[in-house]
Amino acid sequence: MTADVKSHAYEVDKLIAEDIDAYLAQHQHKSLLRFITCGSVDDGKSTLIGRLLYDSKMIFEDQLAALENDSKNVGTQGQEIDFALLVDGLAAEREQGITIDVAYRFFTTDKRKFIVADTPGHEQYTRNMVTGASTADLAVILIDARKGVLTQTRRHSYLVKLLGIPNVVLAINKMDLVDYSASTFHQIVADYSAFAESIGLNAFVPVPISGLKGDNIVEKSDAMPWYQGPTLLAHLESVPLGDTSASQPFRMPVQWVNRPNLDFRGFTGLIASGSVRPGDRIRVQPSGKESTVKDIVTFDGNLDLAVAGQSVCLTLNDEIDCSRGDVISTALDPAETADQFEATIVWMDEAEMLPGRPYIMKIGTQQAAVTITEPKYEVNVNTMERLAAKTLRLNSIGVCNISTDRQVTFAPFEDNKTLGSFILIDRVTNATVGAGLLHFSLRRAQNIHWQSVDINAEAHAAQKAQQPKLVWLTGLSGSGKSTISNLVEKKLYALGKHSFLLDGDNIRHGLNRDLGFSDADRVENIRRVGEVGKLMVDAGLIVLTAFISPFRSERRMVRDMLPAGDFIEVFIDTPLAVAESRDVKGLYQKARAGALKNFTGIDSPYETPEAPDLHIDTTKVSAEDAAEMIVARILA
Repeated sequence: MTADVKSHAYEVDKLIAEDIDAYLAQHQHKSLLRFITCGSVDDGKSTLIGRLLYDSKMIFEDQLAALENDSKNVGTQGQEIDFALLVDGLAAEREQGITIDVAYRFFTTDKRKFIVADTPGHEQYTRNMVTGASTADLAVILIDARKGVLTQTRRHSYLVKLLGIPNVVLAINKMDLVDYSASTFHQIVADYSAFAESIGLNAFVPVPISGLKGDNIVEKSDAMPWYQGPTLLAHLESVPLGDTSASQPFRMPVQWVNRPNLDFRGFTGLIASGSVRPGDRIRVQPSGKESTVKDIVTFDGNLDLAVAGQSVCLTLNDEIDCSRGDVISTALDPAETADQFEATIVWMDEAEMLPGRPYIMKIGTQQAAVTITEPKYEVNVNTMERLAAKTLRLNSIGVCNISTDRQVTFAPFEDNKTLGSFILIDRVTNATVGAGLLHFSLRRAQNIHWQSVDINAEAHAAQKAQQPKLVWLTGLSGSGKSTISNLVEKKLYALGKHSFLLDGDNIRHGLNRDLGFSDADRVENIRRVGEVGKLMVDAGLIVLTAFISPFRSERRMVRDMLPAGDFIEVFIDTPLAVAESRDVKGLYQKARAGALKNFTGIDSPYETPEAPDLHIDTTKVSAEDAAEMIVARILA
């Protein structure tokens, strides 16, 4: 190869590299719009997204060939391509012609990048819609021009308002099926405006479209000359993305403490709101310790200014305690902390929410144990009516008070989505069971303080010369819990030990006389007994309990109330058939006859202990021997 040819090849490669760099730089600095499509079933959400992907040239040739083949297989009523198949990825969706899961797709134009979530229209998939909407900047609410405003239109509009999505497009679809009627369009806009005003949705942009034909999607429609507004894509490309978090006080949840060596200690996280500079005075919450920012460290070098949306590592001028889950705030305007709140909760689990049951709450990088009260009300999002409710079921939305086991740094959701939103996790299964939005703290929590006393738990135990314990006997009705616990207490009394027996039936004559036998009441029953048992342990007593306590979560809750080693879970293991054959009280017979509802083992579950401290099989061990085993475990 001659020198001239080599030089030419080099120049060509250089130009190609420069073009690639310019292209990447162009796309790197484009703004990103996250939006969702939502509406009723068959409003055309998936078809609309498919059309956007197709018209924006975001489909590879092999995808296009597969799409054309799939369209022939499912039948498309004369159209060449079924655009919905680009998004409906699940086999069940294609078979039923509906969207079930949330499908995320990425596409880009010369002006902006987009991530779009196609959310389900069916009411039973409301939790999926909430998931897709949680990070959206804009919502496209579709309405079938033939049907107008429907129940799901109102439902999804309420959720959009609830989740604080700032921009709304009302896309009135299938205009080709109403002969592109201007009067139909304007009537639907008027109907929707009246509803939107009732829920406080004050602004939206209406666009008449046909996802199937492509009218007003990317290009202006010749069939609707009466419409002078923007096309859907033009609006998506130009809608302002003002981030109000930049003007708010500085907040950064700490995700990780960066300590590569003894000379460096930094606190990393994503800035949720505001800005920070070296020299700014900050406060670590909830501890309240203060310092000043020394450096703002990033992979690309130190910064003079960091703003909301940036991930940074802050070093401080003072060695103060700060760890994952803390929030670094500006000292001049720190975030609030509290342990009781009012919140809106969207329930996402097949098992209903049980008031009083402990769940795990994750808010930003913070984690706390949380209990939920009985709902103040449940929202009927179809009618906006507030309904009385004892619990929340799958896809229900309700307003409740919640209480955490520690101070949580927060902000109302409308002010800060990061510090105002949370998820709820089941303590046993680790499944996400709910999502919530904080309204405000309950100020009464600020007025209650723990009173220090001179005679503490250790002094009470020393006076009685014994190690206090809470011995928790659990098992089916008829397993022998009461008989065995009574024998245990007699043996302890003979040994000179100070003890007290809390029996399930006896407690329900007094302390818990207001509780029934629903799952929610069973949870509250155990919570109260746990609190009483803890007080008695603090008094230096060996406390015996005999409760069915059918749920693992509540038994674990009581264990967590006490210091390690002070709780002994004893599983009185008796097969259902054996327990039922004893049936001294006739309870099983009533339950079998349908006269006794929510009876454990018949129509209410019993969750056997997974790792009890003591497992006693009453088919092999007598009550007397069982009592001896328990006493030995207590005194060990």
